[in-house]
Amino acid sequence: MPDSVGAPQASGPAPESSAASSLTDARKLSKESLSRALTLSSPEEKDAQLDGSEEKLWTTRADGRVRPRVHPACPQPPYTVHRMFSEALDKYGDLHAMGFKRQGTWEHISYSQYYQLARKAAKGFLKLGLQQAHSVAILGFNSPEWFFSAVGAVFAGGIVTGIYTTSSPEACQYIAHDSRANIIVVDTQKQLEKILKTWKHLPHLRAAVIYRDAPPKKMANVYTMDELLQLGDGLPEETLDAVIATQRPNQCCVLVYTSGTTGSPKGVMLSQDNITWTARYSSQAGDIRPAEVQQEVVVSYLPLSHIAAQIYDLWTGIQWGAQVCFAEPDALKGSLVNTLREVEPTSHMGVPRVWEKFMERIQEAAAQSGFIRRKMLLWAMSVALEQNLTCPGSDLKPFSARLADYLVLSRVRQALGFAKCQKSFYGAAPMTAETQHFFLGLNIRLYAGYGLSETSGPHFMSSPNNYRLYSSGKVVPGCLAKVVSEDAEGVGEICLWGRTVFMGYLHMEDKTREAIDDDGWLHTGDMGRLDADGFLYITGRLKELIITAGGENVPPVPIEEAVKTELPIISNAMLIGDQRKFLSMLLTLKCVLDADTSEPTDSLTEPAVAFCQRVGSKATTVSEIVSAKDEAVYQAIEQGIQRVNSKAAARPYCIQKWAILQRDFSISGGELGPTMKLKRLTVLDKYKDIIDSFYQEQKK
Repeated sequence: MPDSVGAPQASGPAPESSAASSLTDARKLSKESLSRALTLSSPEEKDAQLDGSEEKLWTTRADGRVRPRVHPACPQPPYTVHRMFSEALDKYGDLHAMGFKRQGTWEHISYSQYYQLARKAAKGFLKLGLQQAHSVAILGFNSPEWFFSAVGAVFAGGIVTGIYTTSSPEACQYIAHDSRANIIVVDTQKQLEKILKTWKHLPHLRAAVIYRDAPPKKMANVYTMDELLQLGDGLPEETLDAVIATQRPNQCCVLVYTSGTTGSPKGVMLSQDNITWTARYSSQAGDIRPAEVQQEVVVSYLPLSHIAAQIYDLWTGIQWGAQVCFAEPDALKGSLVNTLREVEPTSHMGVPRVWEKFMERIQEAAAQSGFIRRKMLLWAMSVALEQNLTCPGSDLKPFSARLADYLVLSRVRQALGFAKCQKSFYGAAPMTAETQHFFLGLNIRLYAGYGLSETSGPHFMSSPNNYRLYSSGKVVPGCLAKVVSEDAEGVGEICLWGRTVFMGYLHMEDKTREAIDDDGWLHTGDMGRLDADGFLYITGRLKELIITAGGENVPPVPIEEAVKTELPIISNAMLIGDQRKFLSMLLTLKCVLDADTSEPTDSLTEPAVAFCQRVGSKATTVSEIVSAKDEAVYQAIEQGIQRVNSKAAARPYCIQKWAILQRDFSISGGELGPTMKLKRLTVLDKYKDIIDSFYQEQKK
């Protein structure tokens, strides 16, 4: 493999039989252990002294080493995860690190206890046969066990690998096999069954550990979390210390598997330097505070197998001494708001769909409230929105804006659990202007970040001091970015360089070469532009770019967002037209999600029903509209699309045909990935007959 050496040019109640006793047990970090941790993290430790022989910026081997991207823009010495935790332990040892509910009561784990649990887990993994540069895969909902298993895996010289809880047995098998998992940690019997079903195809797998449910019976090589920690007690501390002492910042410690929207999932290898640098400096760009100034309180609920949640909840939490409180496993089915009210976080992150759910919940509550309360809310939100759009950076608010906030908006934020929330973030997918305006109307700014699994999370960040509406913020200080192959409007492919950039794709040399050029720049495949002040605006993905039969290049996202903004009844819109004579579009309607399964139902949401009423329809379900082709709704949608077309740059950018689907897109339906990203190839295949009909009619 040739070298790449260039530098840039410019949770709910758990059964007692699981780890509940381990968490509630008053384990105290001994003076001896504390001293050991601090000794290992001293400035003289060898982990920052790289031997200089590694000259490659990328590798595809799990046991490979890369040259850290130390550069005049980011000259900080690299260091390991253990050193990061040890320094946090010195400063934050007695503070609450984690909060979790057991039988309806909040309990807490301090940073000292967290460190001890991670060491015990590490020794348990070594006892079970964890080999260096092999993985510990974790298949479960966010919990203290997820956290200390992840940290323990890294301490033991392994690689932590998250698996989405929604993954099929076959998907679990692919990731476990590709990452050479020696141990798989699961939370429930349901997840354990996926592993048992495919175990015979996993030659590296030594053991499984279950922590929320009890195993139905004693099984060979299946352990409870308590048993794992007890195994760890049997290994001398010096054995683990020796493993930790050999670790270097330029070795892999985390594998994040892409969702596979365009093929097989790719294993994104992140180094210890990727994790520790990003946790420190990217979070500073988002104005995350160290506990010495103000202990951040966050609610963990998004999948930790995704880099955004993992870097924000797990690694940044350790870096700054945050208190991470775990939501119930049914958080996204409705219980999240209850957790937010109880915890009152100081910062919160959600993918756009989570913020949309909050919006829909408020809209439905408003629709069912009395006339006076509804009018008061609409008045207050209109005053706040106008103020936030016209004077976004001003702290001097007119009396009407202050009154609206005091009488109405502060109460809405309190009802959501955001009374103390100073920073609200989103990422992972585009957010509509409608959603951003809605929350500005509640005096909640939504700060965007931009990055990929391949940049350890955020490479661009917005913050209270660094904000522009619709932008993804500015490049994180110490990181570099450029736009290549720009068009007349300055839109081109976004390329990134810095300490956030990954080591390479595991076992995928060709894919790694495609992603990282000879100078070490990561080609993201995302299209965007940088304004004169350095704010980034994303316009879509290169692979999503539609090239019509006439040779016109059409980015689909701006047109899709315009349709959703123009027509508030639309939930998802997908533009079609690659190698076709004209553009067409598939639409889905906003519907209520099943409270237990989060599956789309046939019932329209309150705002969708209100839209129908405004245009003269009595429909309350999707099927009423689609089966009868409700004239009022179809005419209103056609008019909305014509309004979007009227703003198009040229006729090839106009939507000529469209159809409403019977069911909204969903993860289970295959149209959406785990972070709610649209899987365009799946949609094209699934609805091929409808799409073909648009163009067959043209031939008649």
